[in-house]
Amino acid sequence: MTKIKAYFELIRFGQPIGLYLLLWPTLWSLWLSHKGVPNTKLMIIFCLGVFVMRSAGCVINDIVDRDIDPQVERTKTRPLANRSISLGEAYVVLFVLLCIALLLVLQLNTAALLWSICGLALAVLYPFCKRFISAPQLVLGFAFSWSIPVVYSAGGFILDKGFIYLWLSTVLWIVVYDTFYALVDKADDLKIGVNSTAILFGNSVGLITALLQALVLVLWVVVGINSDLGQFYFYSLMFTSVLFVRQQFLIRSSNSEQAFKAFKENNYVGLCVFVGVFADLVFGAH
Repeated sequence: MTKIKAYFELIRFGQPIGLYLLLWPTLWSLWLSHKGVPNTKLMIIFCLGVFVMRSAGCVINDIVDRDIDPQVERTKTRPLANRSISLGEAYVVLFVLLCIALLLVLQLNTAALLWSICGLALAVLYPFCKRFISAPQLVLGFAFSWSIPVVYSAGGFILDKGFIYLWLSTVLWIVVYDTFYALVDKADDLKIGVNSTAILFGNSVGLITALLQALVLVLWVVVGINSDLGQFYFYSLMFTSVLFVRQQFLIRSSNSEQAFKAFKENNYVGLCVFVGVFADLVFGAH
């Protein structure tokens, strides 16, 4: 039982926040690209794919960071860090997850398959980025939003302006919430010598993330206009803006617990936007 528990901890089964944050952009793009009536088969494939690839991403991250995690308060109890599982066992789990992911993606067309391969490359690259670039959160932004081009390609849709606005807004949103996440580890990261936008932005982290959140909202408005969405969607953006303001107040305290709360509340941001998209496409006047 202890070993099984360690495997579940390795894929963060009991910490679903990362799963939710990957799922929301996937659902946005499914509903927007299909005008509110997504293909059932695609919906099942992508929901399963989100779970599998999020789990695989966690394993890749822990393998790469196995020497760093024991030095960070938040991550020192992870299975590879505390050696409750071996490196070889972690590779076996990763292999199984990637096999499942391959079976899922083989159900899609060639374009989606090629995008998925690039997404896997990003998932492998990301954990190394904190060692070499000042803003690894930007790489995570693309990695966590990669389901958007895969969804559009799988449905045979043109990667038009609406797609670009949605993708760009999602990348920037991810940069913001992962900056909040990085604030939790800032002190440890400075000691170890790894990079993050929380360190890069310094004392201006509140101002810069607030400006990015404002830009995200503007882009989401453009997404709504471009997709002919109505009042339900724009009401959801009003609630989203309130959440963004609240997050700014949370990070002002310079308290790691508050920063973590600001990060986690982005689950509600994703939910808010999805409810707006869903309600407008299903119940709105089109």
